[in-house]
Amino acid sequence: MEIETIKLERIKDFDLAHIFECGQCFRWNPSEDGESYVGMSGDYAGKASFNQEKGELVLEVTGGDRKFWSNYFDLNTNYSLIKETLLYSEPKIEDAIEYGKGIRILNQDKFETLISFIISQNNNIPRIKKCIESICRNYGENLGEVFGEERFAFPDPERLSKATVEELMALKLGYRSKYIVASTKKYMEEGCPANYDEVLAYPGVGPKVANCIMLFGLHDVEAFPIDTWVKQIMKDMYGFEDKDVRGMSEFASKRFGEYAGYAQQYLFYYYRDRK
Repeated sequence: MEIETIKLERIKDFDLAHIFECGQCFRWNPSEDGESYVGMSGDYAGKASFNQEKGELVLEVTGGDRKFWSNYFDLNTNYSLIKETLLYSEPKIEDAIEYGKGIRILNQDKFETLISFIISQNNNIPRIKKCIESICRNYGENLGEVFGEERFAFPDPERLSKATVEELMALKLGYRSKYIVASTKKYMEEGCPANYDEVLAYPGVGPKVANCIMLFGLHDVEAFPIDTWVKQIMKDMYGFEDKDVRGMSEFASKRFGEYAGYAQQYLFYYYRDRK
């Protein structure tokens, strides 16, 4: 498969490890050289490396133009302004912002994000990645050998609709199998969900997963997913009880406002990575 090189320059507030290791996506991994990441965005395979001194992002990709990849990495958003605004409203998160200062919230495929975060519930990241790759290998388009291994696109709704609960169970997706089948059918019948209530109506989707899908799939940056790590953060920093998820959510909305999703990512990455 033909590989094209795309260079994007004068980039600030950017770090590949921060972006790909903060729990927002599951199909990118560090390359053997330790200086780049290799993975997939929808139908395209890519290898990304970033020169901090030059602010230059170099992409070797099987498809997608400059506009596609610039949008994927959210390069048109002013993260310096976001961080300044968050620090003004809540100085307590300064250490977290500094630790994950290169995070950018990706613009991912909506259907892929929906299914990926249904898989993520009660799961750890290595296993989530294996489950997603199993789905791609069995139902996604084979792109051939790219960057040293066989690569597969994430299946579109029509392709994944051919999967049965029994087949997905055989791929070790467990109880999530029935949710994936039902959610794929719902997506095909109704189209992409447009708001929190519509996302929450999907089979197997609770509040935490719904907020992840809103933030990482629909790019609703006011969404504030609350998982075990975030509960611990809110307990340590603000004295919340573990079960007071509603109080945490209301606090985040009031304190972080329109940038709550960014605050969640800085805090989540800081706490989880350091632990």
